Amino acid sequence: MNFEAFRKIEERAFYALVAALGLVVLAGLGSAYYMETHGHVVTGMTNQIVWGLPHVFAVFLIVAASGVLNVASIGSVFGKPMYKARAPLSGLLAIAMLAGGLTVLMLDLGRPDRLIVAMTHFNFKSIFALNVIFYTGFFTIVAIYLWTMMERKMHGYSKYAGFAAFIWRLALTTATGSIFGFLVARQAYSSAVLAPMFIIMSFSYGLAVFIIVQSFMYAWNGMKIDPTILRRMKNLLATFVAAVFYFTLVYHMTNLYFAKEWAFERFILLEGGVFTTLFWVGQILIGTVLPLAILLHPVLGKKSRAVFLSALLIIAGAFSQLYVIIIGGQAFPLDIFPGMQQSSSFFDGVIHAYHPTLPEFLLGVSGVGIALLLTTIAVRVLHFIPQDDFRQISTEMMTD
Repeated sequence: MNFEAFRKIEERAFYALVAALGLVVLAGLGSAYYMETHGHVVTGMTNQIVWGLPHVFAVFLIVAASGVLNVASIGSVFGKPMYKARAPLSGLLAIAMLAGGLTVLMLDLGRPDRLIVAMTHFNFKSIFALNVIFYTGFFTIVAIYLWTMMERKMHGYSKYAGFAAFIWRLALTTATGSIFGFLVARQAYSSAVLAPMFIIMSFSYGLAVFIIVQSFMYAWNGMKIDPTILRRMKNLLATFVAAVFYFTLVYHMTNLYFAKEWAFERFILLEGGVFTTLFWVGQILIGTVLPLAILLHPVLGKKSRAVFLSALLIIAGAFSQLYVIIIGGQAFPLDIFPGMQQSSSFFDGVIHAYHPTLPEFLLGVSGVGIALLLTTIAVRVLHFIPQDDFRQISTEMMTD
């Protein structure tokens, strides 16, 4: 096959991918319109569970957007050539995923136009108001960071922009985790452990997303990743997965230390039905044990397909973890008077049911579609494929 024929096939594949992602986005917009015109009664959300499946997708995209920028930070801030070559793609994914997550978040509010109020009237005692500032600042700082990396005249400022992006994304993820950590009206939340746990979750989710996207880009262009680079990235991913497990263990051990949290822990770990299943099977088995077994295996850990599979498993575990945290935390009632029985017409002491609907799922998936669509078009228009300088990588290996 000559080059011209191959180019035409590749161009058709690109437009087919854009069309498919566009349909996903349109389906999400249609779902948002359906929920807007009919009300949230057509969803599984209630007055007790106000954050549903779209919020799971939105929080995943926002947290992973911060974490995927970690690849660029390792390259620019810590001077690692292997990661520096991947910094532009890392910055692109960060912007695209945050855009997708915030789109879902705004469309799920029921009144997207209220965003104008949030942007013009600030209550600095509200963690939600602070997050609006962090999200806006993230877009600006990462855009400047990309400019310094891709414009030769601005290369001298890249390290400073990278350091600013590094600090800002830590603050952003801390603020996202603090939404739950500062919320005292739910038994599962109001814990200082949640903020640092969300930071390490972002590292794990973001790197897994980056490996998946990078694998697709390499396969699309007929390229293979260098074994040395693969080994470095899979070892780092295994470290992040183990760290997420550690913080999860600390979170639940902390709750078990307090008698007032025993009922909630029994609900999540033993008697919570779908939440218990998602915790043990989704988060622990699929999202933690199996990826670690693959990544640390002496043979499987060296194969790119196995590392790709482990990244997919980590993403599946991430959705399970966020579902348990966000929806499971709302499903369990607040114990206002520990050790005493109470009853009223306000569902006191009642486990709240939640059954996600198709419009919710389509809206959530559309956020992923927006992120992938932006990434696909940007990669096509600009040069985001990692180009490794193996001389620098060899030097780095010798100095480590």
